[in-house]
Amino acid sequence: MSRQFRIGDHVSWNSEAGRVSGTIVAIHTGDVNFKGYTHHASPDAPQYEIQSDKTDHVAIHKGTALTLIGK
Repeated sequence: MSRQFRIGDHVSWNSEAGRVSGTIVAIHTGDVNFKGYTHHASPDAPQYEIQSDKTDHVAIHKGTALTLIGK
């Protein structure tokens, strides 16, 4: 089981453009369709919806891909 994050947590992750950071705005505990792709999630393995700090880009990632910043 990966680390559990909360809405409002500031996190970072790797992307094609390098390290990106943002704030968790939603937590999905069931499958969610996002940008034409189904992200599989469950209460034990949620997917986190994150708003980028620098752009309006929104991403969804598993907790294993995220690193908590500043706590």
